Amino acid sequence: MAEQNQAVDLPEAGAFENKQLDLFRAFLCNNPHEHDKLSNALDLWDSIPRYSVSRRAMDKTRKEHGMLPLLKVDFHYKGTPFKAVIRPARIEHKDGTTKDYYPSANEELVEDALRKIAAEQQSGFFDKSNYRSGVVFTLYMLRQELKRRGHTRSYQEITLSLDILSLSVIDIRTSDDNEIKDITRSGYFPGLAAVSKNRLAEDPNAKWVVQFHPLVTQAIDALTYRQFNYAQMMSYTTQLARWLHKQLSLKYTFASMATPFEMRYSTIKRDSHLLEGYGLERKAIAALDASFHELKSHVLLDLQKNEIRGPRGKLLDVAYKFIPSPGFVAQMKAANKRQLLAEEQASGPAKARHATHNR
Repeated sequence: MAEQNQAVDLPEAGAFENKQLDLFRAFLCNNPHEHDKLSNALDLWDSIPRYSVSRRAMDKTRKEHGMLPLLKVDFHYKGTPFKAVIRPARIEHKDGTTKDYYPSANEELVEDALRKIAAEQQSGFFDKSNYRSGVVFTLYMLRQELKRRGHTRSYQEITLSLDILSLSVIDIRTSDDNEIKDITRSGYFPGLAAVSKNRLAEDPNAKWVVQFHPLVTQAIDALTYRQFNYAQMMSYTTQLARWLHKQLSLKYTFASMATPFEMRYSTIKRDSHLLEGYGLERKAIAALDASFHELKSHVLLDLQKNEIRGPRGKLLDVAYKFIPSPGFVAQMKAANKRQLLAEEQASGPAKARHATHNR
């Protein structure tokens, strides 16, 4: 682990058992097998393209410039333009070399796995008094979670990802009447520390504590998250397919076989930033086609692709219109009901009884 990691104290016992955390862990499902498949997608945080640069692209930039510059990515969230500014992590390796890293696909998998672990009993915490959230885990727990979801990583790869996540800083800004306003500046993991004291780097059973980004804490507090099929999302082979699955889980709340949904290539490119590395537009579109194909049968029952062309046949955009699978419709209905129940429970017994009476 990098020495620069910011320390985080282990929260008091009450942070591991409270109403907000109970709601975060309370998935609407029929049995433990279904519960094991579920996790939470976070409304704003998971709409930020914060893992968009591949390791290969980083290597190319390092060869040209020696280090990685600030990464600036523009995206839209609920119709509002935002900008994320990412400061790369500078990691000193055992051989003495120093290298910059942006958080990328590996780090996204690690964060998703830790959020799943946090949704299990006794692992996650929500500390209202200090307004922070996170998870206590061992490297073995994290490695096993990644492995059983199809993403086996070595302990060395996992510790590198944890270092990158704790040392990278992200600014999130929005523009209002042409004025740039900062919403938040924080590390992806603003705190990473050891609970155990012996043979930390070598011992996979040593306990660690991670503090999540403030927007994760805010989502837990404000109930701005939705349950979704985490196991299915993690099973996809491409990062873009995983991004699509999360976005549909957050946005396609009215999913019905009678109500098709449309996404456009230009919007996906703008808001995911995962198609920027293709030199040719047709290759980027082919990559998106392949990612949509991964979702077929699991999320999509039918998919129609329509190329939008301008004068002289110039390709302007591509519209993807699809009908959800029955399984995805059922998942979204369960997520809607779970969210309603959580809001009723959070509002207090009297208001919850009134809401139930009027349904």
